[in-house]
Amino acid sequence: MKIIPKEIPVPKLHHYLLGAVGPRPIAFASTIDLNGNDNLAPFSFFNVFSANPPILIFSPARSGRTNQTKDTYNNVKEKPQVVINLVNHAIVHQMSLASSPYEPKTSEFVKAGFTAIDSDFVAPKRVKESPVQFECKVNEVVELGVNGGAGNLVICEVLCMHIDDAILDENGMIDQHKIDLVSRMGGNWYCRADKNSMFEIQKPITTLGVGIDKIPTDIKESKILSGNDLGQLGGVENLPDETEVNEYKLLELSDLFISLEDNPNKLEEELHLLAKSKLENNNTKEAWKTLLSFNNNNG
Repeated sequence: MKIIPKEIPVPKLHHYLLGAVGPRPIAFASTIDLNGNDNLAPFSFFNVFSANPPILIFSPARSGRTNQTKDTYNNVKEKPQVVINLVNHAIVHQMSLASSPYEPKTSEFVKAGFTAIDSDFVAPKRVKESPVQFECKVNEVVELGVNGGAGNLVICEVLCMHIDDAILDENGMIDQHKIDLVSRMGGNWYCRADKNSMFEIQKPITTLGVGIDKIPTDIKESKILSGNDLGQLGGVENLPDETEVNEYKLLELSDLFISLEDNPNKLEEELHLLAKSKLENNNTKEAWKTLLSFNNNNG
């Protein structure tokens, strides 16, 4: 399928964009109008873009149906302050209720059953139930268009950050399991960042991986190892030397080599399957020694 945005209706394009780009974090934005009326609304066009200065950006887009601007957009244009509250699983249904198209003077804090608490540096209230709350001044609003579906980038500078102590680990940092964040997918779908969906990959910031191009051809062309597996193998800084491989082969793989010594194709297949299982358990070094043992055997 190939889509040219200008050739399809905006609502259909909107569905494709949101179905493809996700999961998206949620900015639960608290604002006020000039008369002090509270407004609380979620936006999934949102992320963090800078640490120095600390900048968050979210986008309350124009309605694709009516071309009307959101109350949140109108409020930050009048009073350039906002509290961005993060959404975890414990409040996701209340957050969804707050997205209902209530009249401008209706408080979503009341409608959705949230506790409004005073901020320290800005006028809009914070959501007490939110695990993290960012008090922000609005530095700029960038309008991306005047037609329905056009975004409005609200560029926010964080003045104060409130973090629930209950989501901190023993080092005083945010525990990614305890915070239990949710995010938006396409349609009515959400995603929950819990132990069943999260996994770790060591960032190659201070290391320089050998790269997939340095992997022996027979391993690189394996019918068992995936591109992800090859990426993991290519992330090591150094390959095991021949001594390490031979020791590992003798101590850990000897039974396999003996049982399949007359069937090299089956032996290679079993070694690749074993290496794949080790990669799934983040035992990259052992995976390398397993794979190279076959090369050494042939050498």
